[in-house]
Amino acid sequence: MMVRPKHFGFNPETAQSNSFQQKIDVKDVVSKAQGEFDEMVNVLRSKHIEVKVFEDQEIVVPDAVFPNNWISHQPDGKLIVYPMLTPNRRAEVRSDIIDWCVNTLHPSELIDLTPNVGDDAFLEGTGSIVFDHIHKTAYACISPRTNLKLLSELMNRVGYKTISFESVDQYGERIYHTNVMMSMGRNLVLICLDSVENILERSMLKETLEKSGKEIIELSYQQMNAFAGNAFEVLSKNGNYYYVMSETAFAVLTPNQKDTISQKSEILNVKIPTIEQVGGGSARCMMAGFFNYPR
Repeated sequence: MMVRPKHFGFNPETAQSNSFQQKIDVKDVVSKAQGEFDEMVNVLRSKHIEVKVFEDQEIVVPDAVFPNNWISHQPDGKLIVYPMLTPNRRAEVRSDIIDWCVNTLHPSELIDLTPNVGDDAFLEGTGSIVFDHIHKTAYACISPRTNLKLLSELMNRVGYKTISFESVDQYGERIYHTNVMMSMGRNLVLICLDSVENILERSMLKETLEKSGKEIIELSYQQMNAFAGNAFEVLSKNGNYYYVMSETAFAVLTPNQKDTISQKSEILNVKIPTIEQVGGGSARCMMAGFFNYPR
């Protein structure tokens, strides 16, 4: 599921915790973002990847193009709605989209965590959480957007174990979302281990990933800053797997890294520079993934 932006722009409310946002002067920023969005949808559909597009709301929500932060779907059918840090992002949560999900996916359970904003407890969907659904493990880096107590309660409810750690950028600032420094595929994981400064945490994280049997592709800070960790593996109607990432991310990967990924999934790169630079999120953030499951 994707949301076509209508009021896209720099969000000052989120900029305090998202160092990837750039306050730059972009002429016709909305039309450029819409053009990038439309072309991305066309690229996905050309590979027979099912995409449900919702038009943006009339109210001004500059980050609506990133719906994965407020809704997610589990392989067993659970649908989860999340509490977000900033007030203008909370306005992205839409009853019409939730109703569409309920009527289309017939979820086994609807878990609404949004009341937790009253306790200043935030958890921003698959931005905060990188799921390994095969091994029922949730990875999360500590940030103002990821409340560990709420994360633990949710994972107990869905039957997943939690691996939490601190991840920082090259200036020592906490990385705002786990899915910026880490991308989980069926058989591999792209991760900036250098961002986990605590040696013990880094060692335990790497050991957990190795035990899962996934091939680890280590990303440098430069590659992480180019959104190489903000990629998403999807399945087409034809049964083919694709690793969706931006052209910015694709350009910084080494030939060996590209080859390793291509052995698992076909790389599908999309051109979204305006959305990346101004919004501070990339391809993964633009897609809320849904699963088919036995009902």
